[in-house]
Amino acid sequence: MASPLPSPSIDDLIAGFDRALRTLSGVATSSRPVPGAGLPPPELDETERRHAAGLMRVNHTGEVCAQALYAAQALVARDPDVKARFASAARDEEDHLAWTQSRLEELRDRPSLLNPLWYAGSFAIGVAAGLAGDRVNLGFVVETERQVEEHLTGHMDSLPPADAKSRAIVERMPDDESRHGAMAQAAGAVPLPRPVRDAMRVAAGIMKAVAYRL
Repeated sequence: MASPLPSPSIDDLIAGFDRALRTLSGVATSSRPVPGAGLPPPELDETERRHAAGLMRVNHTGEVCAQALYAAQALVARDPDVKARFASAARDEEDHLAWTQSRLEELRDRPSLLNPLWYAGSFAIGVAAGLAGDRVNLGFVVETERQVEEHLTGHMDSLPPADAKSRAIVERMPDDESRHGAMAQAAGAVPLPRPVRDAMRVAAGIMKAVAYRL
Protein backbone atom coordinates (compact mmCIF):
# COMPACT_ATOMS: atom_id res chain seq x y z
CA MET A 1 0.00 0.00 0.00
CA ALA A 2 1.42 3.41 -0.99
CA SER A 3 2.29 5.80 1.78
CA PRO A 4 -0.06 8.77 2.06
CA LEU A 5 0.65 11.89 0.09
CA PRO A 6 2.31 14.45 2.37
CA SER A 7 0.79 17.88 2.88
CA PRO A 8 3.32 20.55 1.85
CA SER A 9 4.41 22.74 4.73
CA ILE A 10 4.25 26.51 4.55
CA ASP A 11 8.06 26.52 4.30
CA ASP A 12 7.87 24.18 1.29
CA LEU A 13 5.33 26.46 -0.40
CA ILE A 14 7.38 29.59 0.27
CA ALA A 15 10.55 27.92 -1.01
CA GLY A 16 8.73 26.78 -4.14
CA PHE A 17 7.37 30.28 -4.79
CA ASP A 18 10.83 31.76 -4.27
CA ARG A 19 12.35 29.25 -6.71
CA ALA A 20 9.75 30.13 -9.34
CA LEU A 21 10.41 33.85 -8.95
CA ARG A 22 14.19 33.43 -9.18
CA THR A 23 13.90 31.13 -12.18
CA LEU A 24 11.57 33.37 -14.16
CA SER A 25 13.20 36.69 -13.21
CA GLY A 26 16.63 35.62 -14.45
CA VAL A 27 18.44 35.98 -11.12
CA ALA A 28 19.58 32.36 -10.76
CA THR A 29 23.07 32.06 -9.30
CA SER A 30 25.71 29.44 -9.95
CA SER A 31 27.72 27.73 -7.23
CA ARG A 32 30.28 26.65 -9.86
CA PRO A 33 32.22 28.73 -12.40
CA VAL A 34 30.68 29.12 -15.83
CA PRO A 35 32.42 26.64 -18.17
CA GLY A 36 34.47 28.44 -20.77
CA ALA A 37 34.29 31.77 -18.94
CA GLY A 38 37.98 32.43 -19.58
CA LEU A 39 37.80 31.78 -23.31
CA PRO A 40 37.96 34.75 -25.71
CA PRO A 41 34.70 35.77 -27.40
CA PRO A 42 34.31 33.82 -30.64
CA GLU A 43 34.08 35.57 -33.98
CA LEU A 44 30.61 34.70 -35.24
CA ASP A 45 28.75 36.16 -38.18
CA GLU A 46 25.13 37.22 -37.61
CA THR A 47 23.69 33.92 -38.83
CA GLU A 48 25.97 31.94 -36.53
CA ARG A 49 25.24 34.24 -33.60
CA ARG A 50 21.48 33.92 -34.01
CA HIS A 51 21.71 30.15 -34.39
CA ALA A 52 23.91 29.79 -31.29
CA ALA A 53 21.54 32.05 -29.36
CA GLY A 54 18.54 30.00 -30.47
CA LEU A 55 20.17 26.80 -29.25
CA MET A 56 21.21 28.35 -25.94
CA ARG A 57 17.69 29.73 -25.51
CA VAL A 58 16.38 26.18 -25.91
CA ASN A 59 18.89 24.99 -23.30
CA HIS A 60 17.90 27.80 -20.94
CA THR A 61 14.23 26.93 -21.37
CA GLY A 62 15.06 23.31 -20.62
CA GLU A 63 16.60 24.42 -17.34
CA VAL A 64 13.51 26.50 -16.53
CA CYS A 65 11.49 23.33 -17.04
CA ALA A 66 13.94 21.35 -14.89
CA GLN A 67 13.50 23.80 -12.01
CA ALA A 68 9.73 23.44 -12.23
CA LEU A 69 9.83 19.66 -12.51
CA TYR A 70 12.15 19.12 -9.57
CA ALA A 71 10.27 21.63 -7.41
CA ALA A 72 6.97 19.90 -8.10
CA GLN A 73 8.35 16.39 -7.73
CA ALA A 74 9.98 17.26 -4.40
CA LEU A 75 6.78 18.90 -3.20
CA VAL A 76 4.71 15.72 -3.59
CA ALA A 77 7.39 13.09 -2.91
CA ARG A 78 6.45 10.76 -0.07
CA ASP A 79 9.94 9.60 0.98
CA PRO A 80 12.09 12.31 2.65
CA ASP A 81 15.20 10.79 1.04
CA VAL A 82 13.66 11.08 -2.42
CA LYS A 83 12.66 14.67 -1.65
CA ALA A 84 16.26 15.45 -0.65
CA ARG A 85 17.58 13.88 -3.87
CA PHE A 86 15.29 16.09 -5.95
CA ALA A 87 16.43 19.17 -4.04
CA SER A 88 20.08 18.29 -4.67
CA ALA A 89 19.48 17.78 -8.38
CA ALA A 90 17.63 21.10 -8.59
CA ARG A 91 20.70 22.88 -7.21
CA ASP A 92 22.83 21.42 -10.01
CA GLU A 93 20.23 22.44 -12.57
CA GLU A 94 20.24 25.99 -11.18
CA ASP A 95 23.91 26.16 -12.15
CA HIS A 96 22.92 25.18 -15.69
CA LEU A 97 20.20 27.83 -15.64
CA ALA A 98 22.72 30.51 -14.65
CA TRP A 99 25.29 29.30 -17.19
CA THR A 100 22.88 29.40 -20.12
CA GLN A 101 21.48 32.78 -19.00
CA SER A 102 25.02 34.17 -18.93
CA ARG A 103 25.79 32.86 -22.40
CA LEU A 104 22.56 34.27 -23.82
CA GLU A 105 23.55 37.69 -22.50
CA GLU A 106 26.99 37.38 -24.10
CA LEU A 107 25.29 36.50 -27.39
CA ARG A 108 23.14 39.67 -27.03
CA ASP A 109 19.93 37.70 -26.94
CA ARG A 110 17.07 36.90 -24.53
CA PRO A 111 15.39 33.92 -22.87
CA SER A 112 12.17 32.48 -24.26
CA LEU A 113 9.20 34.82 -24.00
CA LEU A 114 7.10 31.81 -23.03
CA ASN A 115 9.13 30.76 -20.00
CA PRO A 116 6.22 31.35 -17.57
CA LEU A 117 4.13 28.95 -19.67
CA TRP A 118 6.93 26.38 -19.84
CA TYR A 119 7.39 26.61 -16.06
CA ALA A 120 3.68 26.20 -15.30
CA GLY A 121 3.30 23.26 -17.66
CA SER A 122 6.39 21.50 -16.31
CA PHE A 123 5.26 22.04 -12.73
CA ALA A 124 1.93 20.40 -13.54
CA ILE A 125 3.71 17.45 -15.16
CA GLY A 126 5.99 17.12 -12.12
CA VAL A 127 3.00 17.01 -9.78
CA ALA A 128 1.33 14.37 -11.94
CA ALA A 129 4.49 12.24 -11.91
CA GLY A 130 4.75 12.57 -8.15
CA LEU A 131 1.14 11.62 -7.56
CA ALA A 132 1.82 8.32 -9.33
CA GLY A 133 4.22 7.36 -6.53
CA ASP A 134 7.89 7.83 -5.73
CA ARG A 135 9.14 5.01 -7.97
CA VAL A 136 7.29 6.40 -10.99
CA ASN A 137 8.45 9.88 -9.97
CA LEU A 138 12.03 8.61 -10.09
CA GLY A 139 11.39 6.81 -13.36
CA PHE A 140 10.30 10.13 -14.84
CA VAL A 141 13.67 11.59 -13.84
CA VAL A 142 15.56 8.73 -15.50
CA GLU A 143 13.71 9.16 -18.79
CA THR A 144 13.88 12.96 -18.70
CA GLU A 145 17.63 12.97 -18.15
CA ARG A 146 18.14 10.36 -20.88
CA GLN A 147 16.31 12.54 -23.37
CA VAL A 148 18.16 15.66 -22.22
CA GLU A 149 21.50 13.96 -22.78
CA GLU A 150 20.44 13.06 -26.34
CA HIS A 151 19.31 16.63 -26.92
CA LEU A 152 22.61 18.09 -25.68
CA THR A 153 24.58 15.74 -27.93
CA GLY A 154 22.57 17.07 -30.87
CA HIS A 155 23.39 20.64 -29.89
CA MET A 156 27.11 19.86 -29.81
CA ASP A 157 26.78 18.75 -33.43
CA SER A 158 24.78 21.87 -34.37
CA LEU A 159 26.58 24.71 -32.58
CA PRO A 160 28.91 26.82 -34.77
CA PRO A 161 32.40 25.24 -34.60
CA ALA A 162 33.92 28.58 -33.61
CA ASP A 163 31.61 29.06 -30.62
CA ALA A 164 33.88 27.47 -28.03
CA LYS A 165 32.17 29.32 -25.15
CA SER A 166 28.74 27.82 -25.84
CA ARG A 167 30.33 24.44 -26.52
CA ALA A 168 32.10 24.47 -23.15
CA ILE A 169 28.76 24.92 -21.37
CA VAL A 170 26.86 22.32 -23.38
CA GLU A 171 29.72 19.83 -23.06
CA ARG A 172 29.71 20.16 -19.25
CA MET A 173 25.97 19.77 -18.68
CA PRO A 174 25.54 16.05 -19.59
CA ASP A 175 27.76 15.00 -16.68
CA ASP A 176 25.19 16.29 -14.21
CA GLU A 177 22.24 14.94 -16.20
CA SER A 178 23.80 11.47 -16.25
CA ARG A 179 24.44 11.62 -12.51
CA HIS A 180 20.84 12.63 -11.80
CA GLY A 181 19.52 9.76 -13.89
CA ALA A 182 21.82 7.30 -12.14
CA MET A 183 20.70 8.67 -8.77
CA ALA A 184 17.08 8.10 -9.63
CA GLN A 185 17.80 4.62 -10.97
CA ALA A 186 19.65 3.64 -7.80
CA ALA A 187 16.83 5.02 -5.64
CA GLY A 188 14.31 2.58 -7.14
CA ALA A 189 13.01 4.09 -10.37
CA VAL A 190 10.66 2.00 -12.48
CA PRO A 191 10.71 2.17 -16.30
CA LEU A 192 7.98 4.32 -17.80
CA PRO A 193 5.59 2.78 -20.37
CA ARG A 194 6.52 3.35 -24.00
CA PRO A 195 3.54 5.67 -24.72
CA VAL A 196 4.57 7.92 -21.84
CA ARG A 197 8.17 8.06 -23.07
CA ASP A 198 6.97 8.87 -26.58
CA ALA A 199 4.65 11.61 -25.30
CA MET A 200 7.54 13.15 -23.36
CA ARG A 201 9.66 13.17 -26.51
CA VAL A 202 6.92 14.83 -28.55
CA ALA A 203 6.31 17.49 -25.88
CA ALA A 204 10.04 18.21 -25.66
CA GLY A 205 10.23 18.52 -29.44
CA ILE A 206 7.47 21.12 -29.47
CA MET A 207 9.16 23.09 -26.69
CA LYS A 208 12.50 23.07 -28.51
CA ALA A 209 10.99 24.17 -31.82
CA VAL A 210 9.10 27.07 -30.24
CA ALA A 211 11.79 28.19 -27.78
CA TYR A 212 14.41 28.34 -30.55
CA ARG A 213 12.41 31.20 -32.08
CA LEU A 214 10.46 32.65 -29.16
